[in-house]
Amino acid sequence: MAKQSLLKELVQFAMREKKWWLVPLLVILVIIGGLIVFAQSSALAPFLYPFF
Repeated sequence: MAKQSLLKELVQFAMREKKWWLVPLLVILVIIGGLIVFAQSSALAPFLYPFF
C-alpha cells in the first residue's frame, strides 16, 4: 500500500507543480532498480554486470 500511495503522491506533485522532467527520471530509476533486482536473482547476472 505504501508504494502505491508514494507513486500516487509523486504523480500528483508532478501535475500540480508542472515538474514533468521528473517523469523520465523516475522511469529510468525504476528500470535500473528492476535490472539490479533481476541481476541478483538470475543466471544472467554475469552478463548484466558490465552495464553497471
